Amino acid sequence: MDRRKFIKDSTISAVAISASGFIRFCDGKWIGDCETTSDILGPFYRPGAPTRNNLLIGNDSGQITNLSGIVRHKDCRTPVRNAVIELWHCNSNGQYDNDSERFNYRGKTVTGEDGEYSFRTILPVPYSGSEGGMRPAHYHFLISAEGYPSLITQIYFSGDKYIPEDKMAASPAAESRILKVVDESSGEKIVSFDIVMKEKIVADPVAIDKLAGTYTNVDDRGKQLEIFRYNTFLWLKNEVYGFAFDYAGENVFRYPGINDITLKFKLLEDGTVMLTKMASRKGSKEQVSKWKKNK
Repeated sequence: MDRRKFIKDSTISAVAISASGFIRFCDGKWIGDCETTSDILGPFYRPGAPTRNNLLIGNDSGQITNLSGIVRHKDCRTPVRNAVIELWHCNSNGQYDNDSERFNYRGKTVTGEDGEYSFRTILPVPYSGSEGGMRPAHYHFLISAEGYPSLITQIYFSGDKYIPEDKMAASPAAESRILKVVDESSGEKIVSFDIVMKEKIVADPVAIDKLAGTYTNVDDRGKQLEIFRYNTFLWLKNEVYGFAFDYAGENVFRYPGINDITLKFKLLEDGTVMLTKMASRKGSKEQVSKWKKNK
C-alpha cells in the first residue's frame, strides 16, 4: 500500500498538546495544534544503539512490521532534515535486550531532505509491568533534531485490551499516539507515525504523577523532599508552597532562577524511581545529591 494514500485514508496524525498555549480540554480529550506529545522515559533505554533501520532477527516469530513516518518542524509542515530517530522495543516474548552487544530490537536512523524515516522490525507485544499490571504493546522513540529539545515518546495500537488499565497509554495526551495497525497482502504489518517537533516540551500530567511523591536522601536518610503536580507542572515543595519546573525532555526538569535547580529522574526495572538533584547559584560550585522515592 502506498504510504501517503494510507495516511490519507486512515486520517492518522499527531494532533496533541501544544506548548504554545493553543490548547483546551473538551469532552475528555485535548484539543490543540499538531505537536507530538511526550511520554516518560522508561527503564529499558540503552544508549549506543547502532545506526540501522532493519531490526529483524531470523529466529524471532514476531509479526514483521514496516514502521515509518515524517518528522516535521514546529510549523507542522516543513520536513526536518538530519533528525535522528532512535527506536527500541521488546521481542515477541515481551523481553528487552538490556545487555547484549547485539542491541536486539534497538536502532537509529537519520531523516533525509523529505524528513522521512522507516524501520523494518516486528510488532511488540504486551508484557507484565513493574507495578503488577500489564503494559500494552508499544514502541519507544527518542527524536533529536537541531534547534529542539530531544523528544521521548511511545506509540500504542488500536484494540489493545491493556490500554485502559495503563496510566500512560490511557492518558488523554496519548490518545493521538494510539495508532491503527494495517495488514498488508503479504502478511506483514504497516504502522505510520508522523512526528512534529516543538521548542518546548509539555510533560504529560500522568507522567508527572508517576514521579510525584516523597523522596529520601540516599546518603542521609533524615533528609526528605516532596515532589508534586499542580496543573501541568512538576513542583518541588518548599516552606511556602514550591518551585514550578519546566520540562526539558528525557525525564529532566529545570528551574531557572537565582538558584538553578535541575531534577533528573531515572526509572528502574523494579519500579523504583531515583532522582538526581543538581543545584547551583551563580559563581558557586554545583551541589549534587541522590534521592530515592519512598514506596
